[in-house]
Amino acid sequence: MPPPNINELGLTLFGTARAWRTKLDQRLRPLGLSQGKWRTLIHLSQGGNKLTQKEIGDRMGVEGATVAGLLNRLQNDGWIERRSSADDRRCKIIHLQRRSKTVLDKIFNTAHQLRHELIEDIPQDDLETCMRVLAQIRKKAELPVDGAQNGHRELTRKEKR
Repeated sequence: MPPPNINELGLTLFGTARAWRTKLDQRLRPLGLSQGKWRTLIHLSQGGNKLTQKEIGDRMGVEGATVAGLLNRLQNDGWIERRSSADDRRCKIIHLQRRSKTVLDKIFNTAHQLRHELIEDIPQDDLETCMRVLAQIRKKAELPVDGAQNGHRELTRKEKR
């Protein structure tokens, strides 16, 4: 087998994540859940009923209007409820409804089964190395942009012209 082309690392990461999400989406579709809906429910379940619409959007990497549409559909389906924040009345806190526990259990069980199927033939040492490397890449990628970092700085408006 030829050595991997390191120049394709980003495409491989993106393609793998997309393929994995698509496969999970196919399995969850019979529950009436689109990818946007199940991803939102997962983020809400991990937020402990304390997330605002903006925080959900930030976690998912989507714009406010997209999140608003997803939350409207989830609310219409009876999965969530919006409540005013005690700290800021302009802000709504998103709460999972009691009936969402059942669907979240199905989401997590389906995701667990898929993960098992996709990685069952990969040696444990390889998986641990993969996780360690991906964690290092993610940590660097999530660093705030700062002009002094790695000798790079953002161009001024004048320099961009």
